[in-house]
Amino acid sequence: MSISTKYQPKDAENKWYSYWMEQGFFRSVPDEREPYTIVIPPPNVTGVLHMGHMLNNTIQDVLIRRARMQGKNACWVPGTDHASIATENKVVNMLKERGISKKDLTRQEFLKYAWEWKDKYGGIILNQLKKLGASCDWDRTRFTMEDSLSEAVIDTFIHLYNRGLIYRGVRMVNWDPQGKTAVSDEEVIRKEVNQKLYYIRYAISPDFRTSGLSDFLIIATTRPETIMADSAICINPNDERYKHLHGKKVFIPLINREIPIILDDYVEMDFGTGCLKVTPAHDLNDYELGQKHHLPVIDILNDDGTLNDNAQILVGVDRFAARKKIAVMLEEAGSLEKVEDYKSQIGFSERTDAVIEPKLSMQWFCKMEEMAKPALDYVLAGDIKLIPDKFINTYRHWMENVKDWCISRQLWWGQQIPAWYNKKGQYVIAKTKAEAEAQFSNEGKEHANIAQDEDVLDTWFSSWLWPISVFDGLKDPNNADINYYYPTNDLVTGPDILFFWVARMIMAGHEFRKEVPFKNVYLTGIVRDKIGRKMSKTLGNSPDPLDLIEKYGADGVRVGMLLSSAAGNDLLFDETHCEQGRNFANKLWNAFRLVKGWEVDNSLPANNEAAVEWFGSRFNQSLAEIEESFGQYRISDALMAAYKLVWDDFCALYLEMIKPEYRDGKSLPIDEFTYKQTIAIFQNILKLLHPFMPFLTEELWHDEIFGERSVMDCCIVAQMPQVEEYNQQLVADFELVKQLITEIRNTRSSKQLSPKEALPLMIKINSKVNYGQFLPIIEKLGNISEVKFVDEKVSGATSFLVMTDEFFIPLSENIDIEAETEKLQKELEYLNGFLKSVNAKLSNERFVQNAKPEIVENEQRKKADAEAKIKIITENLASLAS
Repeated sequence: MSISTKYQPKDAENKWYSYWMEQGFFRSVPDEREPYTIVIPPPNVTGVLHMGHMLNNTIQDVLIRRARMQGKNACWVPGTDHASIATENKVVNMLKERGISKKDLTRQEFLKYAWEWKDKYGGIILNQLKKLGASCDWDRTRFTMEDSLSEAVIDTFIHLYNRGLIYRGVRMVNWDPQGKTAVSDEEVIRKEVNQKLYYIRYAISPDFRTSGLSDFLIIATTRPETIMADSAICINPNDERYKHLHGKKVFIPLINREIPIILDDYVEMDFGTGCLKVTPAHDLNDYELGQKHHLPVIDILNDDGTLNDNAQILVGVDRFAARKKIAVMLEEAGSLEKVEDYKSQIGFSERTDAVIEPKLSMQWFCKMEEMAKPALDYVLAGDIKLIPDKFINTYRHWMENVKDWCISRQLWWGQQIPAWYNKKGQYVIAKTKAEAEAQFSNEGKEHANIAQDEDVLDTWFSSWLWPISVFDGLKDPNNADINYYYPTNDLVTGPDILFFWVARMIMAGHEFRKEVPFKNVYLTGIVRDKIGRKMSKTLGNSPDPLDLIEKYGADGVRVGMLLSSAAGNDLLFDETHCEQGRNFANKLWNAFRLVKGWEVDNSLPANNEAAVEWFGSRFNQSLAEIEESFGQYRISDALMAAYKLVWDDFCALYLEMIKPEYRDGKSLPIDEFTYKQTIAIFQNILKLLHPFMPFLTEELWHDEIFGERSVMDCCIVAQMPQVEEYNQQLVADFELVKQLITEIRNTRSSKQLSPKEALPLMIKINSKVNYGQFLPIIEKLGNISEVKFVDEKVSGATSFLVMTDEFFIPLSENIDIEAETEKLQKELEYLNGFLKSVNAKLSNERFVQNAKPEIVENEQRKKADAEAKIKIITENLASLAS
C-alpha cells in the first residue's frame, strides 16, 4: 500500500476496529488454551467516558491484548451497572421535562419509563470505549438488571437470609433527603465547606444551680436546628471546669425540655466549650453514645429533610431554612452567646449533591463479620495480590473493623427485595408471591393480600456477584464458562472502592464458589489535573476524552496516559502527555516511511552486521525489562522501556547507523541483508507496541513491505516476541560507543567545528572494550575520517575520556591550552569529590556489612573507575603544562 506523509489516526481507528470486530478477534469461547480473563468494572449505565475510565480501560486493554498475543484465550467481559440512584434520578428528571411526576405513577409505569431511558442512553459509554480501542468480547456484554443477573441477586438474598446473615432492623444510615433513600458510604462525597459555629446557652435547671457559678452551659454546634432532638449534654469526666455539674440537668432553649448531663471521655475538652449536645437520631457518633448511655432517640426530620411534629417548632420547614430561623429565635431569646465562622467536612450525596443526613431508619442489613474473615485471609496469604501492596494494611484495617452492610434502598429501579408482608406486618422471604403465600399458610399466618417490600437492593449487592454472574455461575454453578474462565486473572480498578466492591467480590467468591474471584487486583491512581486537583465537572478541569482522541488519536491518548501512570499513584494529567503520545506515533510512522523508501541492491555486500547484532541484543535486553515490568504490573515502566527502545535506540541510532548515504539528491541503495534484518526488526517492534498502540501498529502491519498477509494474519493475534539469549557484553560495550559519539559531537560544538567536516580520531585503550567491531558505526555517526589506535598520548590534540579510555582529535589550529587546562581541572575537581563520597561509603562498616554484595561491588567499581580517570587527567594536565 502507499503510505501517506502523515499518519491519519481517525482513518486507521475506524477501519481496524471494524475489521477486528468482523473477524471475531475479540470473541472468546472455552478451548484447550490457557484462559486469561478480565471482567470490566461495570460503569454506571448513566455514565459517559471520563478520564478515570480512560486510564482504567486502557490498562485493561493493554493486559488483554498482550495475553492474546501470548497465545492465551483472552476474554474481557464488558457490561454496565444499573446504578439505582443515578438512573432513577435521570428518569425522574426526564419525566419532569414531560410534565410527569413520579408520585403520580405506579411502580410498573415508572419502570417502563426507566427501561425506555436505559434502552436509549444505556449503551453510550460502551460505544465510547470502542473509540479507545477496548477489545472486549462484546457478545458477552452483561447488565446488572438483566433477567438472569437479577435472578442471581434475588437467589443470593434468599441464600444469605436462610444462613442468618441478612436481617431487618432500625439502624443509623446515610440518608439522601432529595433522593429519599439510604446511600452507601462510597456514595457520600466529603467536602470542606464554610459554616457557622453557634454557641448556644443551655440553662441549668434551678434545682441544680450552684451559688456563685454561671446559670447556664454554653454548647458549640454547627446544627442549631437539631437542638429539639437533644437527649443529653455530655462532658468529659476529667474536665475540672464542669466538676460541679456531674449528675445535673439543663433545659433545651426554645422548647424548655429538661435533659441530663452525662459523663464520657469521648468528649474532647479542647474543642468548642468542651460540652457536647447529644442528638442520637441525627449523628452517628451521638447515636452510639446514646446507645451506651441508654438515651431516648428523638427523630425530628421527615424523609425530605423538613422538620416533623417531634420538633415542636417550625414544623414543615426545610432543615437549612430552619437553621437560619432558629439562630434568630435563639438570639431573640437571649440564648445565643456568639457565632463564629467555621470550616468542616460535610457529606454530600454523590448522585443528587444533597447534604447527607445521618438518620435512623428501618432497613435490611447483611452481616459482614463472618464473610470478612476468609476474604482477609486470601489477601494476607497472597492468594489475591493487591498491587501495589501498600494497600494491604488499608484492606486489613477495613476487614478487621467491618460493619454490617445496609443493603436496602428506597427506590423503584433495582432488584426488589423478596420480602412479603401480610396485614399484620409479619413477613416471609420468598422468590415469588405464590411461594410467599404458601409460606404464610404453612406457618398458619394471615396470607390474604400480601405485598412485596417496596425497597430495592443496593446496586453493590448486584456488582459484588459480577465475576460469577457474568458467567451465569450462580444460575448454573457447573457450566462450561464458569469452570473455564473462573477465577479471573486480573481486576483493574480504583482504590476508592477497594472495600465497597473488591472486598465484597472476594466475600461472594468464597461464599458461592469457595475460591478467589481473581488473582491480582491492580489499583490505579486518581486522574488529577496538572496542579493536583481531582478532575470534576464542577471545577471544569476534566477534558472530554473523545475530544482528546479526536485531536491526538486513540494511540496518542493511550500512550500519554500510561507514560505517567504508576500503579496506585495518582496521575497528574497534562494534555502535553497526549501530545507526546501523538509525537511518538508520528515518529514510528516516519521511521517506517524511511525504511519503506529504501531501494535494495542484491549485489551489495552485507556491511552492517555489527549494528544488526547490537540492536538484536538491545531488543532482547529491553524485552526482558518489559517482561519484568509486566510481571510486577509496572505498566508505565514497560511502556517507557518500549518507548526508549524505539525512539532512542531504533530511530536515533540503529536507523542512522544503517541508513544509506545520500548523494546527488537521492538515497543510495541498501544491501539485502541489512534490509531484511531491518524489516524483521520493525515487525517485532510493531508486535511489542501493539498492546499500547493497537491502531497504528495494525495499520503498518499490513503494508506490502512485510509480504502478503492473509485475512487472519493481523498484528492483534501475532505471536508476541519471546526473550532470547543476547550478548550482554556487546550491549555494555555499545553504551560506551554511544558515549563516545556524544563526546565527539560535544567536541565539535565546543570547538565550533562543522558537523560536516570529517575528523580523524586516535584511541588509547586502557580497558578491555573491543572498539574495532564498532569502527564503521563510529566513523559514520561521528563523521570520523579515520581511526587509529595509539599507545601514547597525542600532542596537539583535544582529548576526552570515556570510562578509562582516552580519545584524541587532532586540531589543525593551535590548541587553547588555557581553556583545555581549565576544563580538565574542573573535571578533576569533580572526580576528587566523587571519589571522596565513594570512599566514605566504603569506609562505613555498617554500609559494607548490611548492603547487598552487588551494591558494595558496584561502589568498589566506581572507586576504581574514578581513580583511573584521575590518573589520566593528572597526566594530561602535566602534559599541557610542559
